[in-house]
Amino acid sequence: MLKCRSAWKKLAPLARASSTVCRQNVRRAGFNNGRIPACVPAAHMSTGPAGGGRENQLYALLVGAACVGGGLYAYRTVKGDQRRYMQRIGEIEARQQKSSDEEAAAPIESEPPAVEAAETEAVTEPEPEAAPSPEPEAAPSPEEPSPPAPEAEVVASTETTEPTKAEPSSPSEPSPAELTEPPPAPVVESEPPAAAESPTAEPTEPQPEVVAQSADEPVVEAPPEEAAEPPAAPVVEEAEPSPPSEPSPAELTEPPPAPVVESEPPAAAESPAAEPTEPQPEVVAQSGDSAPVAPKIPSHAPYVLIGGGTASFAAARSIRARDPGARVLIVTDEPDPPYMRPPLSKELWFSDDPSVTETLRFKQWNGKERSIYFQPPSFYINAEELDSAENGGVAVLSGKKVVHMDVRGNKIKLDDDTEISYDKCLIATGGVPRNLQVIERAGEEVMNRTTLFRKIEDFRSLDKVSRNIKSITIIGGGFLGSELACALGRRSADGGLEVIQMFPEKGNMGKVLPEYLSNWTTEKVKKEGVKIVSEALVKSVVYKDDKLEIQLKDGRLVKTDHIVAAVGLEPNVDLAKSAGLEVDSDFGGFRVNAELQARSNIWVAGDAACFYDIRLGRRRVEHHDHAVVSGRLAGENMTGASKPYWHQSMFWSDLGPDVGYEAIGIVDSSLPTVGVFAKATAKDTPKAATEQSGTGIRSESETEDTATSPVASSTPAPAVVEHKDEYGKGVIFYLRDKVVVGIILWNVFNRMPIARKIIKDGEEHADLNEVAKLFNIHDD
Repeated sequence: MLKCRSAWKKLAPLARASSTVCRQNVRRAGFNNGRIPACVPAAHMSTGPAGGGRENQLYALLVGAACVGGGLYAYRTVKGDQRRYMQRIGEIEARQQKSSDEEAAAPIESEPPAVEAAETEAVTEPEPEAAPSPEPEAAPSPEEPSPPAPEAEVVASTETTEPTKAEPSSPSEPSPAELTEPPPAPVVESEPPAAAESPTAEPTEPQPEVVAQSADEPVVEAPPEEAAEPPAAPVVEEAEPSPPSEPSPAELTEPPPAPVVESEPPAAAESPAAEPTEPQPEVVAQSGDSAPVAPKIPSHAPYVLIGGGTASFAAARSIRARDPGARVLIVTDEPDPPYMRPPLSKELWFSDDPSVTETLRFKQWNGKERSIYFQPPSFYINAEELDSAENGGVAVLSGKKVVHMDVRGNKIKLDDDTEISYDKCLIATGGVPRNLQVIERAGEEVMNRTTLFRKIEDFRSLDKVSRNIKSITIIGGGFLGSELACALGRRSADGGLEVIQMFPEKGNMGKVLPEYLSNWTTEKVKKEGVKIVSEALVKSVVYKDDKLEIQLKDGRLVKTDHIVAAVGLEPNVDLAKSAGLEVDSDFGGFRVNAELQARSNIWVAGDAACFYDIRLGRRRVEHHDHAVVSGRLAGENMTGASKPYWHQSMFWSDLGPDVGYEAIGIVDSSLPTVGVFAKATAKDTPKAATEQSGTGIRSESETEDTATSPVASSTPAPAVVEHKDEYGKGVIFYLRDKVVVGIILWNVFNRMPIARKIIKDGEEHADLNEVAKLFNIHDD
């Protein structure tokens, strides 16, 4: 056709010139004929003016020659194409005949022409070479690109293993071809029945043949990969133990190695010869080197929750409540499923069970036993079954860290370069414990003898260390430091452990409690067997003579065996840069709107969320109750609820089973406070409170309650107490511009809805004694 077009381009100018000359001659002939007398004989018209008739004849001759030439060229081109097409058909028929002859020798059923064409091209090449796979792709690609690849691979692997058993190089060669072709995935799923059906001495030969028949149907249709997943699960489980290092990466991406490993145990059991199975691990080893993606990780999850803490679990439970068929994937860098953190510094230390570090079960103050985990492992489904789960479920991907977020592409990348796409994503990464710079600069010996308390492993490590040393120092006077000091102080009486707590404030929890109450708390901690070093600013830490020497800025020196740094939490915002999310410069954490949304399809909850409080302004809270409520709200909004965050979260702390408090709002000792106290009774303890509520995590029982028309006590209230030796129970109000912005209930429990309503109302109160009556602290 290209030659015909070029010829026409050459002839077209001649045809146009001839046409122009003809039209000019016609006009000239008409004018002349008009001037010629009518008596001119008609016979002489053909011999009119010179050149008129000849030019017409030349024009007709040129046009006719061009048409004839073009037609002849087109005819020859069509005939040539037809001849080459027939030659091609003949070659294909010859290959089909050849493949059918080979199928008669090896019992493989006939395939569609395109598949057989690919199959024969793979067979025509020498067995040890990996060249068979490129040829079938070049030949049948115009007709049917996907089926030939798996068929060619199956035949190649069949022929390499069939003739020779003692050559490990033959079966190892096809593996690169299999690695480059994704379609053979179904081969893995159909391998187990093949292994079961082949009782002969050569199990590797019949298996690929049967697999070729069953793999044909899933290869043509993409969806059957999911349908064939259930049989694939046992394949992975059996394949992992045999070569633990290299096959596992191969199984994560490429199914073909899986049948090889799967067929290895049957071959060992059914045939006495171990030679046929030797080449197969080599194939798996080669494929494992070039396939690093994990098989147990789904490529897509509708809901992806980053972080395995309280906020993530609350969000997952909320999502499933609103969408029962939802598929939720929790990705956490910890090896454990979601668990509650408060017992790590409270009840677990008071357990009498010597195996508590393994069981992680504890008795609450009310004597009831429970586990630290929110749900047992049976509650969750395997990650690889998430896509095929009929009713959805919650899967936990443990030991994986998210290192990158593609917000536009709705994808996350794990630390092993695996990518997971999502529809909705929650960031609940929590925080990491802070450390003192003087300790970080002190060297490896000091760091090895320092614990940053946050996770289960930290609890286990500190429990083990505290049983094998003589002295331990806790740096920090906040909630965590004071709780650990009281917990370890109880142990010091039995094991002779010296427990020291140092902090820069004048008393325990000096940043939270009023000074008089902080001093009283400090005396309470001392009675638990703890040595207090107040107003202590650490200057340096050195390791000398098997001891850690802590030098304070005022010259004091403290020697100890181990340090626990409890100096606060740093929100984990590592994903902010890759995700393009805003980090609050004042409070830290991801800035979110009232619906806890950072960007489209991305929400943040828990310690990492910096949210706007409609009453108290922008805040970031690091407490269990906030993680529960924010996670639950984020889960609802991920399913379309569009609810704002109005909840005032609470927190609590227990200094053993006898003293505890609950707080809400902004509790800062720098604010003016008013305390109203009363004499405590036997029921005014954390132990009695848990007996009444039935749970050791008090916020879980009260977050759903609301205060409705509280009734004040009729008992006369005493005057406001500011300095008193004993503080049995009471209420401390924190004021800002004469408005209550924070409340602490000291040994007063199950009254938090009332405190929440007072802060929500945001009203000025002339007499806080009357407000204290709402909590019934004067009733016995």
